[in-house]
Amino acid sequence: MLERLLPESLFPRKLQPATDRRMRLAQARAEEALVRTHVENALSFVDALAEELPFDRAIETYIREMAVPEPLASVVVTRVLVVLGRELLPAAREEKSEEVRPRLRLSDASEGKKGQGVRRA
Repeated sequence: MLERLLPESLFPRKLQPATDRRMRLAQARAEEALVRTHVENALSFVDALAEELPFDRAIETYIREMAVPEPLASVVVTRVLVVLGRELLPAAREEKSEEVRPRLRLSDASEGKKGQGVRRA
């Protein structure tokens, strides 16, 4: 019955390559926003419980109470520790560790530069 209401031609199983790329980019942005939100909330949790729990126990408690699944939990814990660790590192050492990122050229790679293909190092 569902096959008549929702024919496969409306919802193809395989997406067009351009649509698939856009979907993957949107999914990555959504996942990053989720991680960022968990990190902010975990830091608030650590701050709120600073008098009762050490930071590592507060982070573990946040992950357990919010039921953050792996591997997301590991990413959140690592990023929270990085933020907390910034307070302990001297500013000069932190500035040296920052990496300079090259400019992304996603449109060039997806278009293949008019038949030249994508160059890889």
